[in-house]
Amino acid sequence: MSGWAPGGALVSNVEVTAATVQRGDIIQLGGQACRVSDLFQLPQGAKQLLFESGELLTMHARTRLAAVRMQRRR
Repeated sequence: MSGWAPGGALVSNVEVTAATVQRGDIIQLGGQACRVSDLFQLPQGAKQLLFESGELLTMHARTRLAAVRMQRRR
C-alpha cells in the first residue's frame, strides 16, 4: 500500500530485513513509531539500528519487520 504524505512525499509500507533497512524508515515497535537515524553493521549479517529517540535495536540477519518508508517525489 502506498499514499501521499504532506510535502509531496510518497509513503509506502515495506517489509525490511537487516539487508534492506534504511535511514529514515519508520518501524512500529511496541505500539510506538520509531524512526531509524543510524545503522551499524554487525557480524553475520546483523545490523544495529539507532532510533531518533536514542533507543537501539539489533536485527538478526533473518529478522523481518514492517516499516513505513517515505520517498521524495521526483
